[in-house]
Amino acid sequence: MPLGKSLSKTASYMKYKRILLKLSGEALMGDQNYGIDINRVAQYAKDIKEIHDKGMEVAIVIGGGNIYRGLSAEKAGMDRVQADYMGMLATVINSMALQDALEKRAIKTRLLTAIKMEQICEPFIRRRAVRHLEKGRVVIFGAGTGNPYFTTDTAASLRAIEINADVVLKGTRVDGIYTADPLKDPTATRFDEITFQDVYNRGLNVMDMTAFTLCQENKLPIIVFDMNKPGNLAALANGEPVGTLVRE
Repeated sequence: MPLGKSLSKTASYMKYKRILLKLSGEALMGDQNYGIDINRVAQYAKDIKEIHDKGMEVAIVIGGGNIYRGLSAEKAGMDRVQADYMGMLATVINSMALQDALEKRAIKTRLLTAIKMEQICEPFIRRRAVRHLEKGRVVIFGAGTGNPYFTTDTAASLRAIEINADVVLKGTRVDGIYTADPLKDPTATRFDEITFQDVYNRGLNVMDMTAFTLCQENKLPIIVFDMNKPGNLAALANGEPVGTLVRE
């Protein structure tokens, strides 16, 4: 059977056709205090390959907090705009690391950034990004939105809407959304599902407000899940109840 037909048949069993996976920069540190844990990146690449090989179209946004955080630099006295641009460059470093890990597993990728860096990536053009996805390439979006004062959460929401993703999968180090911080409050309980309005009413921290509002206004569901548990991403792709679903 031709490869295209095989992938199409497999994809029909997946819950989502196109996803936007948001990864935090801090998650790439693994057990380190700084930088990139190559073993953690390799695990992420393996999990992404599993859903990609089944025909899912995958786009990714990665933060840069493991290398540089603009807000922290601002608090230390640096100009906010300068600090945010430095943070955008950190996201490109992380994106390149994940791109390398994916390509070592024979996955074709494209890195598109909101800041032009022709020697290492393509500039972000919406139609080009969608075409890459349609051709079966994993697309990584770097440099946030290309604007200061916006987080990579906002970049993830914006890119997901632009490429018509079915869902934003926010991979974190916790297994969902809780009534309180489970690391500080042992009585905190996890939600299986919650509405956008309930998140507002309870004052829960899922994404920054700009990113969260973008998803709500465009009726784009969010799933918060533990990316560090192997197999979770594939389970989500198959529609299994992993993490917490935020919906209308």
